[in-house]
Amino acid sequence: MESRLVIYNTLTRQKERFEPLHAPNVGMYVCGPTVYGDPHLGHARPAITFDLVFRYLKHLGYKVRYVRNITDVGHLEHDADEGEDKIAKKARLEQLEPMEIAQYYTNRYHQAMDALNVLRPSIEPHATGHIIEQQQLVQQILDNGFAYESNGSVYFDIEAYNKKYQYGILSGRSLENIKDASRENLDGVGEKRNQADFALWKKAQPEHIMRWPSPWSDGFPGWHCECTAMGRKYLGEEFDIHGGGMDLVFPHHECEIAQAQASMGHPAVKYWMHNNMLTINGQKMGKSYNNFITLEQFFTGNHPLLEKAYSPMTIRFFVLSAHYRGTVDFSNEALVAAEKGLEKLMNAISDLDRVQVSDKCDAETERVVKTLRQKCYDAMNDDFATPQVISYLFEACTTINKLVDHKATICADCLRELKDVMHLFAEDILGLKAEKSGSNDTREEAFGKVVDMVLELRAKAKADKDWATSDRIRDALAAAGFEVKDTKDGVTWKLNR
Repeated sequence: MESRLVIYNTLTRQKERFEPLHAPNVGMYVCGPTVYGDPHLGHARPAITFDLVFRYLKHLGYKVRYVRNITDVGHLEHDADEGEDKIAKKARLEQLEPMEIAQYYTNRYHQAMDALNVLRPSIEPHATGHIIEQQQLVQQILDNGFAYESNGSVYFDIEAYNKKYQYGILSGRSLENIKDASRENLDGVGEKRNQADFALWKKAQPEHIMRWPSPWSDGFPGWHCECTAMGRKYLGEEFDIHGGGMDLVFPHHECEIAQAQASMGHPAVKYWMHNNMLTINGQKMGKSYNNFITLEQFFTGNHPLLEKAYSPMTIRFFVLSAHYRGTVDFSNEALVAAEKGLEKLMNAISDLDRVQVSDKCDAETERVVKTLRQKCYDAMNDDFATPQVISYLFEACTTINKLVDHKATICADCLRELKDVMHLFAEDILGLKAEKSGSNDTREEAFGKVVDMVLELRAKAKADKDWATSDRIRDALAAAGFEVKDTKDGVTWKLNR
């Protein structure tokens, strides 16, 4: 099937047809975590968003090189050019080596991403492993006249840059607005020509643990350098997609654009993609705001704001239930709704194995099955519209429940198509999977099959209008602790323990 994918490009503020620079190869760079604390729900959204993009591009037949970095140096507190390195501060508080902190929280991040069924990127470079590349970037910018050295530090000269290019092109900010805002922040006063200038290399103070020799001083790279240097190293001077959270548009991604242009004379990225924020009571969730809930706390329920534990797949479904460019406000009600939606979808996929084949489909079933694949593709091709995909899969769930309850019929070809589309979009592309409950999984699965078989006998009795047998089966199951419900979408059951 021909790909008609369109992507919203933050740079141009419009949807654009996706045309890779070097098809079928696609280069994608996504800003990864700063590893100084446990991953929280705010980390889950970009990881799941760009995992979806990664999965779908591969499904369309592209050969994707996906680079997601680990920031383990250079990210100072409050995203400023002065102050303490976030990882070094954590290391000081914990009385550990900075790399112990970075390794520990990198491992924790990987564990959480694995639980969320987020695929590993093709390459996961660390900032500390690419100090030389960052120094080369700084030297190129200096050589081209867009940076200056001051007291052993190197700063990007925004005034000089803006005479030839445009600083603020991604965020839509004017240089004057940026300069006005910077006057309120006196970080680096005396060293910078302009308070809006940002650090490319910082001279390390005597107490600063993480430092490397350079032509300018013993110091460390500015936070923005790593992504420009590593993106160029692994994806080339021009690549297709750069992604991250919307909070990175300014200053991080704006600075990346300036660094690329100043060092190479041309932009590096064709499509800029940004997921919106997850909020709590309307405020961004993040460590800086001290309002975050870690993913482990979601999985265990161990947080005052949580009424219960929520599984990794519930979190993934919750994230995908909203469009990646829309805001999502956390609430227990929303997570419970996601939990129920996930259960409905995965139960329907499981129930496909119970559907009996007929000689032909009824008209409504045939309509749903024959339009489902294209409707899901159309939604995905429209800037990854996952809420629409889920709504179409839910429509199919209603049909599956009717088939199980013998209220509809389906032929063999349509059943194969339905199974293929449900597995493709729910599991392969959305990345959802059935979750097991514990060590008794095998026994409970067999247990469930027996109950399903009994309910099929009950459905047949109802179809034959043998109400006495139908009621007797339901009452016997109730006596054994099973709650059976007849809904408009079909029959459901659960064991009350």
